[in-house]
Amino acid sequence: MAPSDGKAADYKSDPGSGGPSQKARRQSEGGQAPVIPDTCNLGIVLRTLVPLNALAVVGAIALSSGPIESGLRFLDIALVLEPVALGSLALLCLLRKGVNGTTRWVQWAVALGVPAALASVTALLVPRFAPPDTGDGTAWWVLGRAILAATLAWLFAVYFQLRARAFSPSFSEARLQALQARIRPHFLFNSLNAVLGLMRSDPRRAEATLENLADLFRVFMRDARELVPLDDEVVTCKEYLAIEQIRLGERLRVQWLLDGMPGDALLPSLLLQPLIENAVHHGIEPSAETGTIEIAITQPAERVRVEITNPLASVPPTRGGNQMALSNVRERLMLLYDMEAELKTGVESGRFRLQLEFPYRKERRRRDVRRYFDPDR
Repeated sequence: MAPSDGKAADYKSDPGSGGPSQKARRQSEGGQAPVIPDTCNLGIVLRTLVPLNALAVVGAIALSSGPIESGLRFLDIALVLEPVALGSLALLCLLRKGVNGTTRWVQWAVALGVPAALASVTALLVPRFAPPDTGDGTAWWVLGRAILAATLAWLFAVYFQLRARAFSPSFSEARLQALQARIRPHFLFNSLNAVLGLMRSDPRRAEATLENLADLFRVFMRDARELVPLDDEVVTCKEYLAIEQIRLGERLRVQWLLDGMPGDALLPSLLLQPLIENAVHHGIEPSAETGTIEIAITQPAERVRVEITNPLASVPPTRGGNQMALSNVRERLMLLYDMEAELKTGVESGRFRLQLEFPYRKERRRRDVRRYFDPDR
């Protein structure tokens, strides 16, 4: 089961790790959140200018002995603050699209460098804030204001990142729904064609296939946030394989090793099915020979381990890869389990091997009615 669209490696690479210079995927496709906030947005502009001016007012009052002096000092501060703030927001608005997606250090360099550079230039150009004398003191005087501007820019960037993270649950839910919706449309057509071929020769098997297909699509339409017992997910995978068995015939063999499987372990719906689908697509379809897919599920300590192995095809598949490929499964794992889940792939003894591990979260109450797969129905 090889990655079907080549995106698994892209997902593993960190834009801040100094890897390839190509831009990372957009956030809706699993990329990291950008460092530079959307300074073209009016809300971001107001959330930046209002606190800065409030801080300037507080500073002017603290450094003055009366209201008149405070007002004059605020005007002096505003002569530098407003051009730097507005200029930084405008420049970052123009640079943001070109910078986001590059390495993290480049994004941070631009996010902090633009305000620092504007603060240095403004301090030198505004006569009321010109350095008191020339010489070595001027450089340190300008450097201090550049550092202050960069520090404030860093604080605002961190604030907007934390704010975005606070709203991330709704984004994650939408992302999960999008990932689950990426089911290969030709799977439906292939299944219906297989049923049409059985209508006259084996009507009972055609009826059983339609029942399996109906069960599968009920699962496909399930809420992506819903957690299901592992034994229900296994039933879904068996129903899928039963449909593929009709199309591939004796070329497809499946060996289930479920003696150590914790059936009450909870996992996201449709987490295993796309992995098995990739095994069929890459290990069985391209070859004219019989191939065996082995699926073993065990419980080492407080974790669930799923191991899937399939033959290595000598020729690549003739059609495109599964739209919900390994990279999308990795994204679901990251959204749901963060760093607690792991998905590894490799080649061992001439077979492609996938190992998935995630935390064992037990179902609180055993369901009275469990899904059951009847291969003879």
